[in-house]
Amino acid sequence: MSGSAVRIAGVGRYLPRRIVTTNEVAARLGVDADELARATGVHERRYADRSGDETASLMGAHAAREALEKAEVRAESLDLIVNASGTVEQSIPDGGALIQRALGLGKSGIASMSVHATCLSFLAALDLVSQSIATGRCRRALIVSSDVGSAGIDWRDRESAALFGDAAAAAVLVPAERTSSQILAARFGTFGDDADLAAIEGGGTRAHPNDEPTRASQNVFHMEGPKLLRRVLGRGRPFLDVLSRALPEAVSLRDALVIPHQASHAGLAMLPLFGLDESRVVRTIDRLGNCVAASIPATLYEAIESGRLRRGDLTLLCGTGAGLSLGAMLLRF
Repeated sequence: MSGSAVRIAGVGRYLPRRIVTTNEVAARLGVDADELARATGVHERRYADRSGDETASLMGAHAAREALEKAEVRAESLDLIVNASGTVEQSIPDGGALIQRALGLGKSGIASMSVHATCLSFLAALDLVSQSIATGRCRRALIVSSDVGSAGIDWRDRESAALFGDAAAAAVLVPAERTSSQILAARFGTFGDDADLAAIEGGGTRAHPNDEPTRASQNVFHMEGPKLLRRVLGRGRPFLDVLSRALPEAVSLRDALVIPHQASHAGLAMLPLFGLDESRVVRTIDRLGNCVAASIPATLYEAIESGRLRRGDLTLLCGTGAGLSLGAMLLRF
């Protein structure tokens, strides 16, 4: 997709109160804290109070209210609410309805639904919703990514246990209207043969929690990190090359501020191999860890709040997700 004249009018973020240091994680795993921090790049992350006031929908509502305030959009005037999270609060109903209710809009009738593409959920929702706005079907939309990845950690797997943290982030989309804001190009690709390299097998109809053969290990996250990195390394550069060829003349990915999914320290270290300028990469992994789908919008929030991303600037949102999926979007903020 290319050329959608839409504007991200406001971005909000919510971080759980509890800060979990790598010293604490290392003690639980029985490993050296300094070595773990060097390997993962994570020094601290947040864990939500899932039994209290930090459910995914409540966290998402906090982030959404900030985004709406910054966009100067009333919640009641929204045409669409999209839950774009990689984790689910419960199987049914859809998370969009839970976020709508948490915002106090439960009687509003505002269409609320989910776009689920694991860690690329926010990016996929941004692509789909922007097309709806560009065609006039929707005027004001709210996208919320709220992930509680800490609930699915496998503490026997040192490779992934130290990576994940919890966060929520939200964005309000409106028509560009006399501004230069637009999505210049977007590209997504999925390679289903690698679907087992990062997965939670349980929770669905194949390995339902009530089925006797279902094992507890099927309800937590597992990942084959080295294999995933090799797959991404082989596919990342040609994937971005195709995106580059779709760009308008005189626009280059190297001019963009890069806001990647904070998958891992090793994953971020590969970005220069794809022709991206390392000095222009925004990182939050050291303080937030991998926040699943909330990772990209939470990092976008930081780029805006720190002044690194201003109106009219080019930014590249990119990342990978279980599937194995790749996604990238160049937009003029």
